[in-house]
Amino acid sequence: MTKPLLGIYLHYPFCAKKCPYCDYNTHVRASVDDAAWRAAYLAEIRHYAALIPDYTVASIFFGGGTPSLVPPETIAALIEAIHEAWPVTDDLEITLEANPTSSESGRFQGYKNAGVNRVSLGVQALDDAALGFLGRTHSAAEGLRAMELAAQHFDRWSFDLMYGRPGHTVEAWEKELESALSCGAQHVALYQLTIEDNTAFARAHARGDFVLPDDETCLALFDATESIAERHGLHHYEVSSFAVKGQECRHNLGYWQHRDYLGIGAGAHGRITLYGQRHAVDTIKQPEAWLSAVLRQGHGRASLTPLSRQEQVEEAVLLGLRLESGLDAAQWRQRFGTENSENVSKSGLLEAIARGLLIHDARGIRTTPQGLRVLNTVERLLLAI
Repeated sequence: MTKPLLGIYLHYPFCAKKCPYCDYNTHVRASVDDAAWRAAYLAEIRHYAALIPDYTVASIFFGGGTPSLVPPETIAALIEAIHEAWPVTDDLEITLEANPTSSESGRFQGYKNAGVNRVSLGVQALDDAALGFLGRTHSAAEGLRAMELAAQHFDRWSFDLMYGRPGHTVEAWEKELESALSCGAQHVALYQLTIEDNTAFARAHARGDFVLPDDETCLALFDATESIAERHGLHHYEVSSFAVKGQECRHNLGYWQHRDYLGIGAGAHGRITLYGQRHAVDTIKQPEAWLSAVLRQGHGRASLTPLSRQEQVEEAVLLGLRLESGLDAAQWRQRFGTENSENVSKSGLLEAIARGLLIHDARGIRTTPQGLRVLNTVERLLLAI
């Protein structure tokens, strides 16, 4: 019997500086005891290897935070432990997020030697004033240099850029994006700046310290993003993700296609199947509390919650509609035993189709290009929320 595929996400919660737009579980510390953190990650890997052995690992993703602050030797030890704990696919994807300030040739070579075969760079902007506003510690020149180094060391690599910044014009974004894509990347994440609760930007925005572009400008920026990316041979396979065919991020596809994944580290979360029931797994968020719990009991899990069928349906809709391919009918029947159209609001589905936002056919349900631009509206219609 074929074992189901599993993605493993390892969260490193530390950064040199907290970005004002970031609402992730990230923290700044004067120093980090790498040996203690390595021991804790290894302990949690062993714990879950015993709890859920019947998987084949298809992807490993080191995220954060800034995992490129972790010594390559530690990354190598964690990859080796996962190989020992589970069987892995022949094309196992191992991604590590890196900041341009912690990107240099020797370090990249160390990660490559450790087993990393894909790097994701948090460039965010190629404009020094914008980088200063975003609280980034690298310059535009350092961002470009990091891309060059990534291309030299890895066959598969990606970078992030953010549009919709205060005063951002379509003309400026087109110039910036063309410059970024001239590096030949085969995968990019291009997303709009949004104001998240409980961030420095949320407080500054509430005070009126800055104003974001209006909806019309943001839609024009979205259209320009898609047009330029496709001109460079990158297809728009997910709402914020573009890739050469075959170079999609397989780890993130696991999320969007509603496959199981394991979260390891402070504040990580996951979806795993135990005793035939899918569960949500959440870990302790505070880093030192997580570390203490793992060293004491072998894991830092905060909760293990069975998910109802309706909760799983809603997750599958919210995640699957992010993809160009949408909700696959055959995969839906295999997972839920019904047609996907039977699990959403009938009136909402008909309205979305009538408005040209959705397509429903034998393949399943997916957004039109217009629907992808107003994805929140489509989701509200289908889930009647």
